Amino acid sequence: MFLSVFDIFKIGIGPSSSHTMGPMTAAERFLDSLRTGLREPGAGEVAKVTCTLHGSLAFTGKGHATDRAVVLGLLGFRPDSVDPDKAEAAETALSSSHKLTPEGLPDLAFDPENDVIFDYGPQLPGHANGMVLRGFDAAGNLFMEEVYYSIGGGFVVTAAELEGQDQGGAEALHAEKEAHGYPYPFGSAEEMLQMGRIAGKSIAEMKWANEATHGDGRAKVQARLDGVWKAMDDCIDRGLRLDGVLPGGLKVKRRAKAIHEQLKRESGTNLAQPHVVNDWLSVYAMAVNEENAAGGKVVTSPTNGAAGVVPAVLRYYRDHCVGATEEGRRTFLMTAAAIGGLIKNNASISGAEVGCQGEVGSAAAMAAAGLCAALGGTNEQIENAAEIALEHHLGMTCDPVAGLVQVPCIERNGLGAIKAVSAASLALRGDGQHFMPLDNCIEAMRQTGMDMNDNYKETSRGGLAVNLPEC
Repeated sequence: MFLSVFDIFKIGIGPSSSHTMGPMTAAERFLDSLRTGLREPGAGEVAKVTCTLHGSLAFTGKGHATDRAVVLGLLGFRPDSVDPDKAEAAETALSSSHKLTPEGLPDLAFDPENDVIFDYGPQLPGHANGMVLRGFDAAGNLFMEEVYYSIGGGFVVTAAELEGQDQGGAEALHAEKEAHGYPYPFGSAEEMLQMGRIAGKSIAEMKWANEATHGDGRAKVQARLDGVWKAMDDCIDRGLRLDGVLPGGLKVKRRAKAIHEQLKRESGTNLAQPHVVNDWLSVYAMAVNEENAAGGKVVTSPTNGAAGVVPAVLRYYRDHCVGATEEGRRTFLMTAAAIGGLIKNNASISGAEVGCQGEVGSAAAMAAAGLCAALGGTNEQIENAAEIALEHHLGMTCDPVAGLVQVPCIERNGLGAIKAVSAASLALRGDGQHFMPLDNCIEAMRQTGMDMNDNYKETSRGGLAVNLPEC
């Protein structure tokens, strides 16, 4: 599957790409399936819908607002365009009517309190983030059933689609890319470096060529890419401007605003320690993840839980690095997306599947590669930067307290950003030659995730999630 830069960087809402954006998308897709089903000869009727959440979607669904996401999807809202005021009004109306009125379908009975079911039994076979949507006729007979998996980063597949991906393998993926005419169909870091050497192009240049292949010229791609950065930058600014307590019951206070104000007061004085740049990186990342935890507008980078790392390092590049340019910013994002695509296709970016190494670890690898590229690194140095950053997140668990993307997730993004900058800097000090190839590191991450106990994969049944202070 060819992954566009806009597949990796998707504008949506918090608090989770796999637990909020994915289920919302799945529910909205199910309405389309119902419409198609009703057009078939002798289809019968549909009068009611339900949704059952399995695996990680059940265990941490309340904390991630998964039930609300399903409701919004069935109300016809999409993560990239949801209007908060309209959504709230529609939810209020549904809570009293218990009736959906989707366009192109008959009125559907649906009670948000009873028809979104949390199943805490064994997870579905395809993925830890599974959900089953069902439609019934007026007599209670099953009209349609569809299994969806939210596989990380807002990506959603049906059970049939997932099975098709599993059977395809790397060779089929490469053949599909070539068949669709992408000029640089690299499916691994080794292929990426080889194609770059043969063509004499940077990773970002190859990514630009792929993006512009099917009718989207550079100008159109650039406009969309600039829109992605604006959404990231706006998210940082909102997070630096707002304070208060985050929702969810843990009473976690927003800290980014206060830290930012301290940093501004110290700027230009002799009060700041040399390592203050780490505080700037952390505060940018924390601002994003506090916004995400509050259900605000964020960009998957590659997920919501890791949404702060790439924007923080990119803001650091723009505001703190010598010689930063707009073209460097675009090179950063294109390069980061290329690395994110490799990790997504060859391992996972889902915390429920491989732990936080697949979220913050992947984000750090993407940010390290992007910064290295923006600062003039060679393809080999970029690949090295990504490997360094990912390697030192291997084994990181996903253990959100109370199923909320707050503790340890907010600070973890700050540390991921710091690691990303360190990795880029180390790579730029070398010649690109290094011991462990990025492909091997990605495979090690996949294997580590498969071996990891499920208690540490976004179920909130282990780790920090069950080691809470006594109050």
